[in-house]
Parts: sequence; C-alpha cells; structure tokens
Amino acid sequence: MKITIPDDYQDIVDRLSCFALLAGHEVTRYREPAADMEQLVERLHPAEVIVAIRERINFSRALIERLPNLRLIALVGRAATTIDYTACAEHNVLVSTGASNSPIAPAELTVALIVAGRRNVALEAERMRRGDWPCTLSHRLSGSTLGIFGLGAIGSIVARAGAGLGMNILAWGQETSAAKAAAAGYDFATSKADLFERSDVLSLHVRLRKDTRGIVGPDDLARMKPTALLVNTSRSELIQPGALLAGLLAGRPGYAAVDVYEEEPITNGDHPFLSMANVLCTPHIGWAEWDNFELYFRECFEQIVAYARGEPMRLAAASR
Repeated sequence: MKITIPDDYQDIVDRLSCFALLAGHEVTRYREPAADMEQLVERLHPAEVIVAIRERINFSRALIERLPNLRLIALVGRAATTIDYTACAEHNVLVSTGASNSPIAPAELTVALIVAGRRNVALEAERMRRGDWPCTLSHRLSGSTLGIFGLGAIGSIVARAGAGLGMNILAWGQETSAAKAAAAGYDFATSKADLFERSDVLSLHVRLRKDTRGIVGPDDLARMKPTALLVNTSRSELIQPGALLAGLLAGRPGYAAVDVYEEEPITNGDHPFLSMANVLCTPHIGWAEWDNFELYFRECFEQIVAYARGEPMRLAAASR
C-alpha cells in the first residue's frame, strides 16, 4: 500500500522501532507542513493510507473530496477534532484510532514549565549564554497556590508534583474533580472566579469539547494576580482567541507558559509571545518523548497492518 506520513515535525518516525511494522509498504514522509491546500493535496493524493499525527492536519470535506485514493486515516492517538467523519463515511474512508492515552509526558512538561516559569530558568539561561549577568528575582513555589483547572489524569499528576514541592493545591472542575480533590485532601475552589483569583500558578487541564471551547475568557484572566503564572499544555482553544495576549499586555496574569497555540506550527519566530520576556514558549512538545512515540505510533501502525489483512481495528464510530 501507499502510505503517507505528513508533518513528522521531529523527523523521527522512521527511527522508531515500531516503524518496522510498515515493512513492505511504500512509505512517504514529510517533515515540513504543506504551504497551502494545493501542496497538501499534491502530497496526499497518491496515498491509500494517511498517518494522521494528532491534529496537525484538518481533514475537512474539501480535502477528503480531493483524495480519491484514500481508504484509511490511521490516527496517532485516540481522537481528533479535525476530521470530518461524515465526509469520510460518504467517501468510503475509514478512520482508525489508537487505544492509549498516557498522561505522563504532558504532565511532566507541565511541571517543568511551572518550575522554569516561576524560577525564570529559560530567561536567565539565555542571558548567561549571551554573556549577561542575572538580573531578575524569581518566585518561590513552596507555600504558593497551584490552581488545577480539571483534576483528571494529567491534572492529578501535576497536583501531586506541586504538593511534593510544597505548594498548596486548589482544584476546580466538574463533580469528578471535586471528588478527587476531597480524596486527596486538596482545597476545592468555590467557583471558577475563586480559582483564578487565588492561584499563584494556574494550570489548565480541561478536555476540549464544544462546551469547554473558550471556557477561559478576558474576565477570568483579569481576576489573576499580576504576579501569577498561567500554564497551558492542553489546548489553546480553551482560552478565547486573543484573550491571553491581551491579558498579558494588561498585566494579568503577569506570566504565561504555553505549549499550544491557536495556529500551529509556529515558524520563523512568528508569534507575539516569542518577543515577550514574561512568556515561556515550547512548540507543542507535551507528548513528544520516545516512550510516548513508540506507544502511539505502534498502535497506529498496528491499525494499518490490520487493515492490510482485511481486518480493520479500532474504527472510529462514524467509520463503522
């Protein structure tokens, strides 16, 4: 089969041990994202199978209709909000998903961003590399309040790490978050406003759905302390468009650490956050580590092997 793997940003997929599962198939990889729809169609047009790495491509109806050879979209991960499942079904394109959803890697990056953001690690490291002497005072984590918006699998790991650093944990979210907070002995905010007002560090761990899109707005950010740090390693769409930039420019919150953006990938330094000393940016690498890649890509390639045998597995609901 002809298999295309677009947007292999790390240029690493063919070095994973699980890549051997695709032996005997014609595999084409692209690292750089397509410049426009025409180039994207040109790259994907020959493919019978496309490996969809998370949500890096929007498989819209307009795109699906221009890929007559496509028979399977094999997802790296369990779900994607960027696939028109109805259009896939109408064009006999199956969508298969992974089985795993490991919280460890994104939780680790979140903790790293919290520590680096509060202690000015990246800022001072860059100054030292330039030959400058340190010129900032950072903020102690111990004794401060770590707000967790969504005490799910990832949020729970971050909360435990924060507690281990001596931080006071303040959670907020649905009833399941309240129950988990009570079981762990964490404080639970009286409201979303209370969470934003009291947090010295506020980390977002809410799953993106229709009802959570834009759940953080300008009024929420305006409640934050001018010394507070907002951390988002979840989804940029949880924050209303432009609200975080406006909040940072207004001084509430005073700092941010982000791994996700409204438009990705960010290339050529083309984002206002990158020119702001009070913002720590990473390029959506929360899930990007060896163990995670081996797990997620192995499950994706197993889907392809099963499809080649005529036994497609883990089909998305709309594909069945």
